[in-house]
Amino acid sequence: MKIIPTAKFERNYKKLSGSLKDKAEIALEIFKIDLSDSRLRVHKLHGRFAEYWAFTVSYDCRIIFRYGENNEIFLITIGDHKIYD
Repeated sequence: MKIIPTAKFERNYKKLSGSLKDKAEIALEIFKIDLSDSRLRVHKLHGRFAEYWAFTVSYDCRIIFRYGENNEIFLITIGDHKIYD
């Protein structure tokens, strides 16, 4: 599996506080090992985000991603629930 961060993900990641970046790194390491780890609460999104999935970094922080071809996962964005706007 190849994980590819988008430019939007990288921009939003840089805006996070240091402690939230640390939590995001831990969540991403867990994600790389086991996509279905219950700590991540991976879930499919609906509506206009129906092609995307999300997982939890912390209580108020999520990472949105999508599956690509050739065993790729694209990290779309990271942030609080405003990322769904």
